[in-house]
Amino acid sequence: GFRGGRGGGGGDRGGGRGGFSRGGQSSISQIGTFMHAVEGEMLCASTLPSKVPYFNAPIYLPTKAAIGKVDEILGPINEVYFTIKPSAGIVATSFSAGDKVCISTDKLLPIERFLPQPKAPAG
Repeated sequence: GFRGGRGGGGGDRGGGRGGFSRGGQSSISQIGTFMHAVEGEMLCASTLPSKVPYFNAPIYLPTKAAIGKVDEILGPINEVYFTIKPSAGIVATSFSAGDKVCISTDKLLPIERFLPQPKAPAG
């Protein structure tokens, strides 16, 4: 008799999310600088040209205080901007131009994902 295979719950890529404690789990890195508030959100310029933030990734201050989540990613590949939807109690207009914003390094995608793949150089 056919017994339904092997319980197709695969996809456990080695150990799952072992010890994923909230806060300070992975290092944070500066992702951009605040430019100005737009309709209650924070517009930031990316300072990491080789990386793109995940949509909805939490954004932190350099002090590791969470301030909101990535809402939109804008601009051309070589000049990435993103907006942050502030968390409750965070006021977009309370930030100053140039304020640093940070992201967990595991919430970054390599820009290559968004580029047409180059052909191998001839010769």
